[in-house]
Amino acid sequence: MDKIVILEKYLPPECAPIVARWIDYFQCEFKVSRNRNSKYGDYRPPFKDAGHRISVNYNLNQYAFLVTTVHEFAHLHTWNEHKRKAKPHGKEWKQNFKRMMRPFFDKNVFPMDINKAIISYLENPAASSCSDPNLFRALQNYDSKPENVITVESLPVNSLFQMKNGRVFRKEMQVRKRFRCVELKTGAVYLFNPLAEVMLMGA
Repeated sequence: MDKIVILEKYLPPECAPIVARWIDYFQCEFKVSRNRNSKYGDYRPPFKDAGHRISVNYNLNQYAFLVTTVHEFAHLHTWNEHKRKAKPHGKEWKQNFKRMMRPFFDKNVFPMDINKAIISYLENPAASSCSDPNLFRALQNYDSKPENVITVESLPVNSLFQMKNGRVFRKEMQVRKRFRCVELKTGAVYLFNPLAEVMLMGA
């Protein structure tokens, strides 16, 4: 199947030809990956008989998939220019990330809230879009999820929520950038990321 047709399933359709050209130009193996909780995407430089390899999680919404794809291609481009002399998310990568985002801004691909968050993010791109709360929030708005799934920061204090594994917690006060939550069964205290997605009890 034509790679553009495949990419259109995961990206805003008008972006697929650009990414397809990058795959051909850089002679990159591009893989749509299973969901990985620890990361959205991954870049591996050439090694032995393998060339450039990029993988992006299949379950990302189209805008998160695009931002992650550009992020990883910026790593590839930086590797070609500097090999291991450049830091993984140093100034060289940041310049390439900004440059490679430009075609998608020119096409007005992003909704206004994501557009605004990306512009702010581009002032000093972090290791990942997850590291920037404003961009992560904006991208998260376009996820399709069950009605009872909610972020920890959206819950009232003292409300109960459940994790995917069935563990039940009570939300307490905020401690610096995270929320103190108590597991009901054990009384153990955990600090939750404000943007962690959980299931509201009784919903």
